[in-house]
Amino acid sequence: GLKEKLLAALRGGIKTVLIPEENEKDLEDIPDNVKTGLRIVPVSDIDEVLEIALTGPLAPIEWSEADEAALHASLSGQGSGEAGDQPRTH
Repeated sequence: GLKEKLLAALRGGIKTVLIPEENEKDLEDIPDNVKTGLRIVPVSDIDEVLEIALTGPLAPIEWSEADEAALHASLSGQGSGEAGDQPRTH
């Protein structure tokens, strides 16, 4: 349950833990030493999660038709088995 997850977070050196707002009532069962060692933030939706979790503001990705064409060209040759194919690395 929540207690075990918070204990694991504390032991793992995690400072901030996001929990579903519905689980906030369960915090009364958590020992004070665990609660004081963590910043526990109840969240209600993904927008709150992203606002807390991301370090900078969200920015739209600029994408052009040329980018799209380049992507399709690179994917169309992938795994084709043609002679001269080089292994792909990460």
